[in-house]
Amino acid sequence: MSLARVTLENAFVRLDPLEEAHREPLRIAGDNPDLWRFAYINQYGKDFDAWMENRLVDGPAAGDLTFAVFDKRSDRFVGSSSYLMTSLAHKRIEIGWTWYEKAVWASAVNPACKMLMLSHGFDELGLNRIEFKLDATNERSWRAVERLGAKHEGVHRAHMVMPEGRIRDSAYFSIVRDKWPVVKAGLETRLSAFGE
Repeated sequence: MSLARVTLENAFVRLDPLEEAHREPLRIAGDNPDLWRFAYINQYGKDFDAWMENRLVDGPAAGDLTFAVFDKRSDRFVGSSSYLMTSLAHKRIEIGWTWYEKAVWASAVNPACKMLMLSHGFDELGLNRIEFKLDATNERSWRAVERLGAKHEGVHRAHMVMPEGRIRDSAYFSIVRDKWPVVKAGLETRLSAFGE
């Protein structure tokens, strides 16, 4: 089974299924090499198109659904996030390939996006588990995922080979259905601090 292409929206952001029309707005949003230090596909500059092709072609073929993130406050596209590793039969999915331009770091954008994607996963798709994996050396993402309320489950050692040849360990986190009400309440509290 594959995911339906849906648009998700709240007071802060709109998540549009990725299309070719998003290429140039996202290229502008992603024009900073610091954003891609932990990405296994180099997404900076001329290599940005490799990421777009992966998400437009390889992603849907694998059952992924990638979103372009539109920030309502700045009235522009500021990044992307994806549903990956979909297993609807086992009621689980991964949220990943998340990146945002630095101007929206520490804003409502990430918690608003995660609220939409988690709500859709648990409340609409009826999932039991939503997982996150990240470079184990990426301390900023590690803290961000923990702030969502995800539980650290362990590290897969020597899990991936990065573009520069470094062997990456991947840290795994998850949120499960019975913890979703607490996680949701935490996200609602965080978002209330930003107003509407």
